[in-house]
Formats: sequence, C-alpha cells, structure tokens
Amino acid sequence: MGIRENINKIRNEIPAHVKLVAVSKTRPVSDLMEAYETGQRLFGENKAQEIINKQPLLPEDIEWHFIGHLQTNKVKYLAPFINMIEAVDSLKLLEEINRQAAKMGRVINCLLEFHIAGEETKFGLDIAGANEILGSPEFGGLKNICICGVMGMASFTDDSDQIHHEFGHLRDIFNDLKKRYFGFDSRFKEISMGMTGDYQVAIEEGTTIVRIGSAIFGERCY
Repeated sequence: MGIRENINKIRNEIPAHVKLVAVSKTRPVSDLMEAYETGQRLFGENKAQEIINKQPLLPEDIEWHFIGHLQTNKVKYLAPFINMIEAVDSLKLLEEINRQAAKMGRVINCLLEFHIAGEETKFGLDIAGANEILGSPEFGGLKNICICGVMGMASFTDDSDQIHHEFGHLRDIFNDLKKRYFGFDSRFKEISMGMTGDYQVAIEEGTTIVRIGSAIFGERCY
C-alpha cells in the first residue's frame, strides 16, 4: 500500500479523539506532501536540522511536533514555528524554550518526557525529577511555555504485558500530575505514547497522541 492508503487504514483503526502524528524523519518532502494531500496536518521530526530544513518547503498550516532529544542551542531555530516540543526532560530546557518563545511573542506547547522503558538508553524524567521542576519557583515564572501533558516510549520488546505495564505507568503519572499541579488547567490533557509497533496497546492504555512513522511511510530512508 502507498502513503495515502496507509494513513487511511490507521485513521480507521484509531479513535477520533486520538491525534495522529506522522513521523516523517528521513523522509523526503515529496512523501510529506503525499501525506498532506490526504488531510494529514500533524508531522513529527526528531532531528532539529531536518525539521528546520523541511519547514520552509511545506504548507504553513502544518503543525510540527519535535519528538527527539532537544539540545538547548537548537531551540532558537524551532521557536518561530514549532507547535509542540514533546520531549522536555529538564528545567534548563524549559527555561530556554520559554526564553526563545518570549522573543517570538509566542507560547510554545510542551510535554514532559518520562523514562518508562526498561532500556537505560532512553531519555526522560522520573516522578521525583518532575516534582522538582513543577514545584520550583523558576517554573512558576515561565509564562511562554504551556505544559500540555506527558510523553514516553516503551521498551523495544515483543512482550505485550511489559508494554501495557509501561504505558499504564505513564498514564498513572499523567493522572498524578493532573491532580497535583494541573487540576484547573484544561490544557493539560495529552498523553503521547505509541509508535508503529505498539500504538494499539497505547490506545488501550489511554493515549491521546500516537507517533507513527514506518507504518505510514515505509522503512526509513538513510
């Protein structure tokens, strides 16, 4: 099947309230345009230089999600156009996003990334680290960022029980943070979990955003 057919198949499989982010890393602009022509408007990239290069070549109504580990020195290049930074894992990064957003007169949406997988190589906060950030006076002064929810990646495994457990853990973290810090903030509503190999499990565990690449575009182009 082609890109159009793949997107339509996935849309038929996910509930209407779940947002589909088409992960377009390594893909040429022509592939993104083919997805765009099906009505797809949310695209995700995990390399700063790649998203910076692609953004000017594509329609302005695309909503860009940055889903990779972001270095603070790259934030200024994304600040003019990024819709959501999904992988925020430090106060230092939040402060830089806030600083660059203020220069642009924007408020940038962010998700807090949590380490929920068994692999040590993945990035992300633990609950203690999140509490330290959210309870700090520095966080209270950040007016040009909006924390919209949480994000995480499950272990790369065929053990569906383990994936269920890890996604369930992220959902519990979301509920805990909502209760403790964001109870009156309707913008705190997103759980981003689930990729090509595990998005069905993520849906069962309550995700609101799935990030799907190879099931839409095929294997990555390097």
